[in-house]
Amino acid sequence: MDGAGLSQRERAILAGMEEHLRTDVLLDRRLATMRPGRSLTEAAGLLRERLLALGTGLAGALTAVLLVMAASSSSTALIWAFAATWVLTLSGLSLLVCRWSRRLAAGQRGTDPSTGDPKD
Repeated sequence: MDGAGLSQRERAILAGMEEHLRTDVLLDRRLATMRPGRSLTEAAGLLRERLLALGTGLAGALTAVLLVMAASSSSTALIWAFAATWVLTLSGLSLLVCRWSRRLAAGQRGTDPSTGDPKD
């Protein structure tokens, strides 16, 4: 199309298609209440990021509790449990810092951090 618009015949066909689609009540209701939002992959990425942050926070709290318990009782099992949760906490923190720095650098460059494509 060169920008001339739709012909009368094309407009009639389009109106017929719209009328046919309007007879589907469920589709009509869904289209009327539709809101623009995140795509499924964006929502999954956000959920994954939030879960990592939550898990790292919980692991940090558990690490602090295990440190106090291990220091007060000198139990070998508690010391090893503290060491394991400390490693998990540090791993989660390093992943969060890497994601944060990548997002910060991409924001300064004006690109999308997940794909590397320029933002519009």
